Amino acid sequence: MKRIHLILIGSIVLAAAAGWFAWEKLSVSKQEAMPTPEIKNNGVVQDKSGKTVLYWYDPMVPGQKFDKPGKSPFMDMQLEPKYADEGGGGANKDSEATAVTISSHTTQNLGIRLEKVATRSFGESLSAIGRIEPDERRFYVVQTRIPGFVERLFVRAVGDPVSKGRKIAEIYAPELLAAQQEYLALLALNDVDSDNSLKQAALHRLKLLGMSEGEIAGISKTGKSSPRFGVYAPASGVLTELGVREGGQLMAGSSLMQLSDLSQVWLIAEVPERDAARLKPGLAAEVQLQSLPGEVFKGKVSYLYPILNEVSRTLQVRIELPNKRNLLRPGMYANVKFTGQTHESLSAPSESIIATGKRNVVIVKEAHGYRPVEIETGQERDGYTEILGGLSEGEEVVASGQFLIDSEASLSGVLARLANQNMVQQGEMKGDTPDMKGATP
Repeated sequence: MKRIHLILIGSIVLAAAAGWFAWEKLSVSKQEAMPTPEIKNNGVVQDKSGKTVLYWYDPMVPGQKFDKPGKSPFMDMQLEPKYADEGGGGANKDSEATAVTISSHTTQNLGIRLEKVATRSFGESLSAIGRIEPDERRFYVVQTRIPGFVERLFVRAVGDPVSKGRKIAEIYAPELLAAQQEYLALLALNDVDSDNSLKQAALHRLKLLGMSEGEIAGISKTGKSSPRFGVYAPASGVLTELGVREGGQLMAGSSLMQLSDLSQVWLIAEVPERDAARLKPGLAAEVQLQSLPGEVFKGKVSYLYPILNEVSRTLQVRIELPNKRNLLRPGMYANVKFTGQTHESLSAPSESIIATGKRNVVIVKEAHGYRPVEIETGQERDGYTEILGGLSEGEEVVASGQFLIDSEASLSGVLARLANQNMVQQGEMKGDTPDMKGATP
């Protein structure tokens, strides 16, 4: 009987222990299932870092702010916290108010490149595209003054070079043959032409018909007429047009060939209408050919054409260029840079300037971080922009990666504070105080 009692008592104890254990386990699971109460500061959910979270944001869309963590509605990524203690670490209030700090590791990953503000030359300069053309004042047309037949041609193809005084053709002309015989007959009749007036008239006629003095001296010496006479090049150049072939017939005044002297050529540049007023004769020009990229040819504007091209809305400008080495060939395209009076001014890389539409901003490197600075710009030349105000010589500006720093500065409200400071300064200069509530960067 006692044994049965012991067994019952042991069963009751075991059942009680099992029940207590089950109840404890259920309580723990309920506590774990209960959500952790959110810690908020001004309505913004905080994290466990101990820092004050101002807001949560998507790094790809930094302008949008959220009051609690979660997944970004824009990108497939988690929102990041923006802490209150991120920003300037400088020695004065102005620097702290307008600076943003970035870790050296992040700076290296972003590939930030710095360049110093330095003095460079700026001036009236503009660029245009041009084309090499022959000098139209150096065209020569070769023709005969009497009808005849081309018996020999010494220049047979367009583009052949020709030197001044070279015989380029031989022409058979019956009319000239008769004039030679008349002249030779008068040379033999000294009694008839005592004052040589007839001889001079016959000699003058031969010259008018196209015979050279050397050929006339030759027939005078030999006493025999020549059935053909030579045609000689009036200048050095190249053959640009051939009007007749060997064996062909020539009429009086018809063109035998055309030569072009290329010792000097023209560059006809097409300047946009908006820049036409900036040009004037005598303006210096630098020419670079696409076929000779390492060589620069210098010339001056010699003529501005009076009529504007109605199709391209450009003004043609003529530049005369010497061509002693025959490197400038008609038909070549060239880049032209016109330069006027120059002056020295501060400059920064054009790629470092952030144009917002309302202002131009650069990111300046300082000991405590990076600071956006509003600047006034002038001309641009060779990848650098003239700085009229806002920077000093020797300051370092961010030439690469400035847009990422600008994004970080926007998150920190640096640009907004900078814009507010500018508005306050402008208001003080005008004697009034603007309303800062609606200020935007």
